[in-house]
Amino acid sequence: MSWTLKVRDKFQAAHFLREYKGKCERVHGHTFQVEVEIEVAELDKAGIGIDFTDIKKRLSETLPDHTLLNDVYPFNPSAENLSRHFYKELKKLYPVKAVTVWESDDASATYSEDR
Repeated sequence: MSWTLKVRDKFQAAHFLREYKGKCERVHGHTFQVEVEIEVAELDKAGIGIDFTDIKKRLSETLPDHTLLNDVYPFNPSAENLSRHFYKELKKLYPVKAVTVWESDDASATYSEDR
């Protein structure tokens, strides 16, 4: 038996994609949405796996709000690379199952290591 906890947060940032031919090779911005999925097998006495407040705080601290992502990261800041980066950062703290990064309402990338 297990539970999957999900927490979402948003951040605003600009980026451009290197090695890409098209409009996304130019600087542009998004309101990114990030969803982290954490799997827990046990609940505490209150019936809680991990406090959502704690997860939200840690996720918020991980997100690079109002930046040019190309200046923040040594990798090409695609949704795919961002989801892997956030996964690895949050995995240091929680039993993360997957991280999804949404660039828009209808375009996202999900990273997991066990799917």
